[in-house]
Amino acid sequence: MSGFLDAIPFDGREDNINKAATALKAMAHPLRLKILCVIGNEEVPVMDIVEQVGTTQSNVSQHIDILREKGIIVSRREGSKILCRIKDAELLALMDAMQQTFCRID
Repeated sequence: MSGFLDAIPFDGREDNINKAATALKAMAHPLRLKILCVIGNEEVPVMDIVEQVGTTQSNVSQHIDILREKGIIVSRREGSKILCRIKDAELLALMDAMQQTFCRID
């Protein structure tokens, strides 16, 4: 029987393993996971994130800084707005799997 928990061949790519471990550690906080769920595959202004996660702008900014330092998200300024997005396709795929599991509203 083939399924989700079947073993997959390991190709020895330590860089991918380290990237995944770093990302998962950074995501292992409820507010950071919530921020990532809000961002999804969009580019979202920080103030929109603040409104959706329900905490202070200062608190959200601190957690965004952690996610940025760990290479999970990138941000850019557009006028007076700071826009955030998930950095790359592998992280988007990981977030998609996490959103399907944890962020869905049924």
